[in-house]
Amino acid sequence: MERKKAIVTGAALGMGRGISTVLAEEGYDIAFSYYPGTQNVEAGIETTVAMLQERGARAWHFPADLTKPGAAEDFFAQAVDALGGLDLLVNNAGVNIPQALQDITAETFDYLISLDLRAYVMMMHCVARYMIDHGVRGCLINVSSSRGERAYPNAGVYCGIKACLNRMAEAFALDLADYGIRVNNVAPGAVRVRTDEELLAMKEGKKTDYFWSKEFLKDPSLVQEHDFWDLLGPRIPLDRVGTPEDIGRAVAFLASEKASYITGVTLRVDGGLILPGMPEDVSKPDPGWK
Repeated sequence: MERKKAIVTGAALGMGRGISTVLAEEGYDIAFSYYPGTQNVEAGIETTVAMLQERGARAWHFPADLTKPGAAEDFFAQAVDALGGLDLLVNNAGVNIPQALQDITAETFDYLISLDLRAYVMMMHCVARYMIDHGVRGCLINVSSSRGERAYPNAGVYCGIKACLNRMAEAFALDLADYGIRVNNVAPGAVRVRTDEELLAMKEGKKTDYFWSKEFLKDPSLVQEHDFWDLLGPRIPLDRVGTPEDIGRAVAFLASEKASYITGVTLRVDGGLILPGMPEDVSKPDPGWK
C-alpha cells in the first residue's frame, strides 16, 4: 500500500516529533521543518529521523525560520517536492514569549504574530491551493492551545493568537468544504516537550524554555527532583501532563477516515487542565485541582 504524505512544521523536538512518529506509524512519509537556531537541534533531527525510519517512513527535513516573510512558502515548495504529493498539513511550530501587557515590546509582538499566526495561514494557503489544484481531499490540522480558551498572565498575545486560530479554522473549513478538504485544530494543554536527557544537554535557557533551570548545570539530579511536568501533573484532573504522542494520536484521528465528518473543530487535549480554571503555575503552593 502506498504511504500517505504529510508536512509537519517544527518536528525536530517535542510535540512535532511526537506527532510525526504517530503519523509514521499510521502510514505517512514525513517532511518536516526545523528552526536552525534551536539548541541541540542537530541531535534532535537525528533522533526524529531515526524514529520515523524505524516506523517505516521516509523522512526529509528542511531548515526554516518561519518568522521571515516567504519562509513558509519556500518550505512548502521544498517539502511537497520531496514528498511527491501531499495528504496532510500539520502546523505545529510555535512559541510563547512570556511578557505582560505593560512590558511587551513591538519586537516580541511582531515575532509572535509572524511565527504563530502568519506562518500558519501561509502554510494553509499553500497547501489548500495545492490540494485544490491536484484534486486532493486532504486535511489541514493546526496545533492551537488550551490558552485559546483560557486566559493566562504574561500570555495575552499568545492567547489571542490561538483564539484567532480557533475561529480561523471554522471559517477556513467553510472555504474548503466544497473541495472535500477538512480543517481542524488540536489544542494541547501542558505537554512534556523535552526528555530528561534533552534537559541535561541544554547549556542555557531562553525566555521560551520555562521548563529549564540553570541550577540543572550545577546539579544534574535536580532535573528529576524539580521536574516542571512532574510537579504540575498531580494538579491536572487526569493526574499527569500530556506526552507528544498524546497530541500525535489526536492529530492522527482527525486526519483519518474515522473523522471524515468532522471539520472546523478545535479538539482540546489537556487532561482536563483548564476545566477547573486552575493556573498552570507550579511556583505557587496548591493542593491540586480539587
